[in-house]
Amino acid sequence: MDRNDFMIFKWGKILWPLAAFSIFLSGCNDLTEKKTEREPTAEEMYLSADAKLNDNLNAEAASLFAAVERQYPYSEWAKKSLLMSAIANHNGAFYEESRADAERYLDFYPADVDAAHAQYLIALSYYDQIDNVSRDQSVTFSALQAFRTVIERYPNSEYTSPSLLKFDLSLDHLAGAEMEVGRYYLKRGHFGAAISRFRVVVEEFETTSHTPEALHRLVESYLSLGLTANAQTTGAILGHNFQASDWYKDTYVLLTGRGISTEAVNENSSNWLTKIWRNVTPKKRL
Repeated sequence: MDRNDFMIFKWGKILWPLAAFSIFLSGCNDLTEKKTEREPTAEEMYLSADAKLNDNLNAEAASLFAAVERQYPYSEWAKKSLLMSAIANHNGAFYEESRADAERYLDFYPADVDAAHAQYLIALSYYDQIDNVSRDQSVTFSALQAFRTVIERYPNSEYTSPSLLKFDLSLDHLAGAEMEVGRYYLKRGHFGAAISRFRVVVEEFETTSHTPEALHRLVESYLSLGLTANAQTTGAILGHNFQASDWYKDTYVLLTGRGISTEAVNENSSNWLTKIWRNVTPKKRL
C-alpha cells in the first residue's frame, strides 16, 4: 500500500462513522417530527368548523362538524357539532341534510335544552322550500305540522313565537293556493268547482288574509248560478266580519245593484253558510 492509498484508507475509517452518525441524527429528527404531528382535538376541529360557518363556507363547515361527530363520538363536542351541522346545512340550502341532522339530534337528545332548536330547524327546512302557490303544496303541509310540533311541545321556548308567525304565513300560502285554483275555475265559468275552492278558504283558512276575497268570489259565483239567497248570506257574513274591506265594498255594490239586501236570510237553514253566520267569530287556532 503506497502513501496515497494509506491516506484514503485512513480518512475513510474516520469519515464513515461520521456519516453514519449524521444519518442517525437525521432519523432522530424524523422521529421527533412524527411525534409532533398529532390529530387535532375535538375542540380544535369544532372551532375550525365554526370559523368556516362564520365565513359563510357552509358546506365546508358542515363537513368539519360531521368529522367531529365521526372522530369523537359520544363527546359533548359531537353533540354540539350535530346541531351545528344542521345549521350549516340549512344555511347552505342543503335542506334534506339539515333535516336529517336535526332529526338525529332529536333521536339522540330528545330532552336536551336545544331540542326545540332542532325541531325548529326541521320546520324551517320545509318552510324555506315553499315555492309559489301554483306548485304542489305537500311541503307546506309538512312545514305546518313541524311548526305545530314546536308550538305544542316547546311552548316556552324562544322558537315558539317565530313558529307561530311562520305557521300563519304557511296557512296564508295554502289559502293562496286554493284561491289561485278557484279564480281559474271562476274565470272559465266552472262555478261549482270555484265554489268548492273558495269554501275551503272560508271554512279551513278563515283567519288568513284571503278570507274577504274568498267570500266576495263566493258571492260572484252564487249570483252566476242564480243562487241569490246564498249570495245574500255570504255578503252578510263578509259585511259582519270585514265591513271596512274593499272586498265588502265591491260586494255591497254588486248585491245592491241587483236589488239584493246584504242582510242574512234563511238563518234557520242547515247549509254551510248559515252555520258560519251563526258562528261568525273566527275559530281559535291550535
